[in-house]
This record gives sequence, C-alpha cells and structure tokens, in this order.
Amino acid sequence: MKYMLLIYADEGAFEALPKAEVERGMAAYHAYTEALTQAGVRVASNRLQPIASATTVRVANGKTNVLNGPYAETREQLGGFYMIEVPDLDAALSWAARCPGASHGAIEVRPIWEM
Repeated sequence: MKYMLLIYADEGAFEALPKAEVERGMAAYHAYTEALTQAGVRVASNRLQPIASATTVRVANGKTNVLNGPYAETREQLGGFYMIEVPDLDAALSWAARCPGASHGAIEVRPIWEM
C-alpha cells in the first residue's frame, strides 16, 4: 500500500539554524532517503519551496479566488514529503518515526487513495 509521509516543521526555526546544523540536518535527510531507496520502498520524495511561495485557490459560487500564501496560518508548515510503498500502516509508521523531521516537527502518515 502507498502512504504519504508529510513533513511538518517550523520553517522559521529551520531558517534560523546555524549553517553547520543545517548541513547536519540535510545529511540526515540524505541518509534517510538512501535508506528508503535501498529498502525499495521510496516511490517519490521532495522538498517544498518556502511557505511564502504558496498560492491558495478556492472556488465558491462559481467564482475563483486566488490568494497569496498558504491555506491557514499555523505554527508548523508542510515542508516536504515522501511517498512510500509498504505492506501496511505499521511499516509506514516505522518509517515515519525514522524520518529526521519527526525529531523537530511532525510526520503525518496518510494512505494514498488510488483511483
């Protein structure tokens, strides 16, 4: 079954880190990505541009509204994702717990509804 591991963290806190800590964090993500790849479970993954680049589209009563910025103001922002294919939710949760983002934010695990 495919699952999305959605990585939420405080974007401002990450931007404020010293360069050495950013490099350590990036190395941890590279190692995690390599582990997913070696295990044969990584389907896709990527980082998202900063929240300031977001655009939100809503359609109400036939009228399209385009807004600069994210859907909602929150303390943590969606910063990236991994799509994995594993046998069950327990396996997905195990991989989510190993994600570096779990130690400084949250990982939302959501099954893919294939159409």
